[in-house]
Amino acid sequence: MDDVVVVPCEDGPLLVRGAFRIRTQDGEGIDPGRRTVALCRCGASAVKPFCDGTHKRIGFTAPSGPDPVA
Repeated sequence: MDDVVVVPCEDGPLLVRGAFRIRTQDGEGIDPGRRTVALCRCGASAVKPFCDGTHKRIGFTAPSGPDPVA
């Protein structure tokens, strides 16, 4: 089985690659349709949990790595 890799894109979605499964909180499967998907981080996508590019229009910002500890 391939490793699953999650890459948080700066100011954008989470890219998920590999042999992953997506489920609702009730345990129902969501067919990703491919082996690489972009998951929404901004909360404004019209196709959640997938990214539709809305983060660019609304000016969403987030780092690629962990937030620095204050």
